[in-house]
Amino acid sequence: MNKSSQSALVKKLAADLGFQFCGISKAEFLEEEAPRLEEWLRRGYQGKMSYLENHFDKRLDPTLLVPGAKSVVSLVYNYFPNNNLGQDDNFKIAKYAYGEDYHFVVKDKLKLLIESLQESIGEINGRAFVDSAPVMERAWAQRGGVGWIGKNSLLLNRKAGSFFFLAELIIDFELEVDGPMKDYCGTCTACMDACPTDAIPEPYVVDGSKCIAYFTIELKDQIPESVKGKFENWIFGCDICQDVCPWNRFATPHSEPQFEPKPGLDKITNQDWKELTEDVFQKLFKNSAVKRTGFNGLKRNIQFAGKK
Repeated sequence: MNKSSQSALVKKLAADLGFQFCGISKAEFLEEEAPRLEEWLRRGYQGKMSYLENHFDKRLDPTLLVPGAKSVVSLVYNYFPNNNLGQDDNFKIAKYAYGEDYHFVVKDKLKLLIESLQESIGEINGRAFVDSAPVMERAWAQRGGVGWIGKNSLLLNRKAGSFFFLAELIIDFELEVDGPMKDYCGTCTACMDACPTDAIPEPYVVDGSKCIAYFTIELKDQIPESVKGKFENWIFGCDICQDVCPWNRFATPHSEPQFEPKPGLDKITNQDWKELTEDVFQKLFKNSAVKRTGFNGLKRNIQFAGKK
């Protein structure tokens, strides 16, 4: 097979495993991203997420992560739910956390994809990534034509919006690459206007230290009083900038059984949240991304989000 046929095969095998989109780019240094990342860190937009300051070179150069890397395969896996549980005045968790932890679900798919490629093409070496290493996944996805990076810094796709997970295969096999997709945000500022904590100070730049998702997941200290009353009932993550994005009118429900809401999650009242015990937390969020914040962290978030 020539490179074009091999790239087509990669995309077919990815589609067979349930990936919505697949784009391919050359594994090389992200020259344009380097100054942007450096400036973002200089401004302190990483907050207490000090791990983002590590492995600066590896974030920009995939060949440092995978010696001999030649191609970056960017993949999209839909998680848009059938039912939005964050309605009315209920406490809310981000849609990506309704079901099983995506790290495990998508990583298993990637392992199967690598196995299929090795069976079809031959010896391919590389690594699979799902938000688990210093990989600038949105930059790679944009390069591979999967979408463009929106003003809220998330990857957007004209056919699917942004409610999807990104994953990558960095492999030592040369494939035919796709070109980047153009920006379709236009003059829209819906995400910037809707953010209650002003975490998007300028288009395409997110101040991570002001994001509700940062406060409710990454920050282990007390949440600052300066954002009291601004959480709009979000207690784990936040979907505001995605919910208001016009492109998400094209989002369609996923068909992944493991992403269905945990049993009972749709019936929890605000009073149930406030009276949540550690035992119920462990049962309700077994193998869930919500485990990242821990029981005490979630209780802190519930208490804080309830303040006016």
